Amino acid sequence: MLNEIQQRWCAESRWDFSDLKALFLNCTLKRSPALSHTGGLIRLSREIMEKNGVATEELRPVDYDIAYGVYGDMTDHGWDKDDWPDLFEKVRAADILVLGTPIWLGDKSSVCTKTIERLYAMSAELNDKGQYAYYGRVGGCLVTGNEDGVKHCAMNVLYSLQHLGYTLPAQADAGWIGEAGPGPSYLDEGSGGPTNDFTNRNTTFMTWNLLHLARMLKDAGGVPAHGNQRSQWDAGCRFDFENPEHR
Repeated sequence: MLNEIQQRWCAESRWDFSDLKALFLNCTLKRSPALSHTGGLIRLSREIMEKNGVATEELRPVDYDIAYGVYGDMTDHGWDKDDWPDLFEKVRAADILVLGTPIWLGDKSSVCTKTIERLYAMSAELNDKGQYAYYGRVGGCLVTGNEDGVKHCAMNVLYSLQHLGYTLPAQADAGWIGEAGPGPSYLDEGSGGPTNDFTNRNTTFMTWNLLHLARMLKDAGGVPAHGNQRSQWDAGCRFDFENPEHR
């Protein structure tokens, strides 16, 4: 699937990414194993990562019984079943999280919205430094569709990820759209999607930027724990601001 330049960059890489894990959440509306055009673009990013030793996994939230709500486990709030706590463990284990979404009515899918809401539900969890749970992890997004909206979707998804605590590299998104109106989708015959130079370039740049930033953060032990520790704030610490009440 990789072109000559992509293969060469993988072969010439001097960085070791083999201890990194990447999770791709494909927010298609189609359950497995139905063809997903968003999954087609995700495969390009995954292949680059895997050629560099990264352990990757792609999951479709639509395949799971994920409840609506903004609490960690919605079975504590009236729902009979909620697969999100188990899925969150995979999110927590990943150094890199990429949300993939199709475009519907110019916006990200309803599945993507629900996924972000449930990510938000867990954002108050703390890591072992007392920071929010997603600190030290890297986020990105991939978008496909045959109507306008790639940048709109990316703005929304990337804002959401950074707000939750993910760190975003330069050019953390990529996407593909066909002509406006009814027409072929990314993997359809004759769409030009898989051979589109603009999409291939941006997806490649996004993938390498995710890898480089994840490498830097992991080597640095994450985001420095000063001035951003919820546990310390709740204890009365105000970091570099004077607080006579804290001893």
